[in-house]
Amino acid sequence: MPDTKLFATRALRMLFRPIARIMLRAGVNWRELAEVCKSTYVEVATEDFGIRGRPTNISRVAILTGMTRREVRRLRSQLQHEAPESASRMNYASRVLTGWHQDPEFLEENGKPALLPVSGSSSSFESLCGKYSGDVAASTLLKELKHVGAIEENANGELIAKTRYYMPVLLDPEQMLRSGSVLQDIGYTIAHNLHREESDPSRFEGRATNRNIPEHLLPEFHNYCEAEAQEFLEKIDAWLSENEDPEATAEDSVRLGMGAYWIQGR
Repeated sequence: MPDTKLFATRALRMLFRPIARIMLRAGVNWRELAEVCKSTYVEVATEDFGIRGRPTNISRVAILTGMTRREVRRLRSQLQHEAPESASRMNYASRVLTGWHQDPEFLEENGKPALLPVSGSSSSFESLCGKYSGDVAASTLLKELKHVGAIEENANGELIAKTRYYMPVLLDPEQMLRSGSVLQDIGYTIAHNLHREESDPSRFEGRATNRNIPEHLLPEFHNYCEAEAQEFLEKIDAWLSENEDPEATAEDSVRLGMGAYWIQGR
């Protein structure tokens, strides 16, 4: 009999790679990610694994997730109040920038972040990192914070704080949310097809790929897909519009649609 958990974790690694890329670019560290994962585990176990359609009780959620009942209770309360705890203080780069903006030792008399030498004094970038960055080397943080434009170095070699928060790549919040909803739609379709009842029809999920396409054909394929996919989605949209009921309620309507996405890799 195949090891279901082994194959599930292998699939998770593939599913998670694009998510990890998005999260890293947004400055989300692994502690923040772990908190979101735990919270989502509890949310799904509560909503989707109840008996006879009822929410799952705390003891069953603890068994399903492997968490303690106390942790499940904390996370459920957090979800209920829609106030997720921020773990950003654990992001060392953010801690350094926050300390630079708040710690009197690194402030000017007017309360603004002081110009800091890289090293050599009690109020230097090196000492700031020693106070706020844990075991991450000051040189590593200096390179990264310069790279993302969070700090600059003036002609005298002094460092200037340009931003208060660490953001590896500036991302449009609405585009971030949209990317989450796209991955969610694909994920729900896959999950449905994996676990559906025999009497429940599968949801269409297909792709066409080929590993042996010459790279110089990328522009041609791009133009072809743009035209064909757009025409296809416009037909789907027309059907949905024709069959829309403006007076439908949440109880007697469903969200329907189709998606199309580009595939490229090695």
